[in-house]
Amino acid sequence: MDGFEGNNGVMILAATNRPESLDPALTRPGRFDRRVPVELPDLKGREDILKVHAKKVKLADDVDFHTIARMAAGASGAELANIVNEAALRAVRDGRSYVKEADLEESIEVVIAGYQKKNAVLSDKEKKVVAYHETGHALVAAMQTHSAPVQKITIIPRTSGALGYTMQVEQGDKYLLTKQEIENKIAVYTGGRAAEEVVFGEITTGASNDIEQATKLARAMITRYGMSEDFDMVAMETVNNQYLGGDTSLACSPETQKEIDRKVVELVKEQHAKAVEILVQNREKLDELAAYLYEKETITGEEFMEILERKEA
Repeated sequence: MDGFEGNNGVMILAATNRPESLDPALTRPGRFDRRVPVELPDLKGREDILKVHAKKVKLADDVDFHTIARMAAGASGAELANIVNEAALRAVRDGRSYVKEADLEESIEVVIAGYQKKNAVLSDKEKKVVAYHETGHALVAAMQTHSAPVQKITIIPRTSGALGYTMQVEQGDKYLLTKQEIENKIAVYTGGRAAEEVVFGEITTGASNDIEQATKLARAMITRYGMSEDFDMVAMETVNNQYLGGDTSLACSPETQKEIDRKVVELVKEQHAKAVEILVQNREKLDELAAYLYEKETITGEEFMEILERKEA
């Protein structure tokens, strides 16, 4: 790469997902002079990318790309292109020559959770458990401050293995989360299992993904975000290969690792207890919402809030 004249018009480009492992001789000034990190698009970026891909399809007048971009938080450019393609296929299957907003919303769900499993038949008991489980998530979210609004709740099984899910959508991209907001998220993750305990007095395997996500957040609070009084602002964990999934490795003694594990359990148990308390205090609304979800199978955030805010006669 040395020896070129300044006016010969040669430009060298390279890309990698492992910038931390590059030879310093390659990245020093005079070699690759510009480093351009390509992150996931923000809200405005997602909106613009959707508009570019949507030029290939005919759209209905009701399509609001801002809403779709909000729902697709965390999606890459390729996933956004896939969302538009899925929406076009859905319109064709329905015998329409144009794409509606509902098509785009459904295609986001396909990307997040997979296709609906039309042939999956839950028993009456299982369907009721799933209805309470998803209502538990939504109700815990709605009864806490600083939680993203509920957009949709469904108990239709998906090809990803999910028997239902609750979609929450922030009004805009959030780059900073407070300790309270992360604790609230953990409480929401535990809300499904908490509802099963409160209503049925027994637990099922349906909370496996919730458990994984809650544990991940609780551990990050202690090891990476400095949100533990005992460890203060000491990093106990480092993130490797941020562009390849961001796997982590602990940088502490075995004794400290035991203490971290104890604190993670303590934190999740605390938020689980909070979720149970919220559901016990709002048991009537939990029953009312779960019965409505059981009957309809899919409800919108507006329907959920209308029932939640409805006064008793």
